[in-house]
Amino acid sequence: MLIGELASAAGLSREALRFYEQSGLIRARRLANGYRDYPPEAVELVRYIRTAQQLGFSLAEIGDRMPGIWDAPEPGPMIAQVLAGKLTEIDARIAGLQALRQTLAERVASECPLRGADAAVVPMRPAG
Repeated sequence: MLIGELASAAGLSREALRFYEQSGLIRARRLANGYRDYPPEAVELVRYIRTAQQLGFSLAEIGDRMPGIWDAPEPGPMIAQVLAGKLTEIDARIAGLQALRQTLAERVASECPLRGADAAVVPMRPAG
């Protein structure tokens, strides 16, 4: 499958596919004329990459996990494990943001927002 065919089938630009290839996420063999030739499963692979990005995975995270997923005899359990790990990471970030929000709300509601309930006055830096 040529790059234009893959781009049409996967709904991505040729530039995005070239970037994925440079990043090591997909591979193509070169034909005698120098054109990229992608295997048919590249469409599924590119869709997986796009879905993983939409779920919050960076391209580096996707690249790190890709070989194990594609080499597994049954990738479903491995994908579920990767997704569960991402969910745990997101939950930790949400908890951290909720704690930060609570601290900010307490400061906004206090008589002196520079002074926390358990902290000294925050020093101000001179302007300029």
